[in-house]
Amino acid sequence: MSKVVMYSTGVCPYCVRAEQLLLRKGVTDLEKIRIDLDPQLRDHMIEITGRRTVPQIFIGATHVGGCDDLYALEHEGKLEALLKDA
Repeated sequence: MSKVVMYSTGVCPYCVRAEQLLLRKGVTDLEKIRIDLDPQLRDHMIEITGRRTVPQIFIGATHVGGCDDLYALEHEGKLEALLKDA
């Protein structure tokens, strides 16, 4: 199973929802980067994703996007393969 990195904040309901889906899919290696605790981390997230909103999720080296993007992959049946292949 791939390492998953999620840029998040402490009060983001979409971050919680994304994390719940990842846990249901068996993700055990989830690194959460709290951008609300360090402005430099927020700047880094924006630089590497081009987006300002959280969550921003990476599965392996693949930038998935946000919570809606993660759920879209699940509905298309592509999330499990991405988790295994990345």
